[in-house]
Amino acid sequence: MKSLTLYMPLRWQQFNALTKPRVIQLIVFCALIGMVLAVPGVPGFADIQLAAVACLGIWLVSGAAAAFNCIVEQAIDARMKRTAWRPTAKGELTDRDTLLFSAVLCALGSVILYVWVNPLTMWLTFATFVGYAVVYTVILKPLTPQNIVIGGASGAMPPVLGWAAMTGEVGPEALILFLIIFLWTPPHFWALALYRVEDYRKSGLPMLPVTHGNEFTRLQILLYTIVLLAACLMPFIYRMSGYFYLVSALILSLMFCGYGWMLWRQYSDDLARKTFRFSLIHLSLLFAAFLIDHYLPGTWR
Repeated sequence: MKSLTLYMPLRWQQFNALTKPRVIQLIVFCALIGMVLAVPGVPGFADIQLAAVACLGIWLVSGAAAAFNCIVEQAIDARMKRTAWRPTAKGELTDRDTLLFSAVLCALGSVILYVWVNPLTMWLTFATFVGYAVVYTVILKPLTPQNIVIGGASGAMPPVLGWAAMTGEVGPEALILFLIIFLWTPPHFWALALYRVEDYRKSGLPMLPVTHGNEFTRLQILLYTIVLLAACLMPFIYRMSGYFYLVSALILSLMFCGYGWMLWRQYSDDLARKTFRFSLIHLSLLFAAFLIDHYLPGTWR
């Protein structure tokens, strides 16, 4: 009985690890921002209910995609220090168990979205699952150093899913949010790839630092942060946000450009690691600024 008691929490932790909880938290947060921005003014109880159900459905399908990714990349994960701890890489979970877990999460999340949210959100979320788990993981990632750029479309979908959940359509505002995350993704991942380049070289994946070298990758990071800065101003230009967001976006994006500039001028693993960590701060605070700005009255709007 004691061994069974210890086994069940451990088993739960293994399955939970497959969903990549930290990544899923950011996905759901970005989707939630899309939901909030889609509702003018203070949301009513019905809006809050709908948003909660949509977040649950998106979380389940996103977790399913992450688990499927672990199946496909278990051999690669086992060769990389950053991912060798995953249950599939260590052989703690079988392919059958992981595939069944992924299928159950995907089916449950899809039903929730279709029945209690709307069919458009379900189909968009399922398309995101296919885009990440199949198109990106199976096809693009091992094929081209532009895998992050092209595959970034799947990672940029959360605010679009959130917008569709609340409105039943995809408006231009949702596409602006999509563009921001789409442009944010390459410098975010390439900063990681720079200081993990030996891991990626051992894995055989054609990440940009492996195929084109450190200096070229650093230049691409700098250029993307500059283009990202312009994209982050679009919500204010399109009048979907106010001055609070504008000031926040300028400060955060200029700081990201600063990291890109320093990384380009003089490389170190420590600076690449700091750039990667700041990229997470940048996106989180940028969308938090969206949330605060949405409810600010007066001249700040």
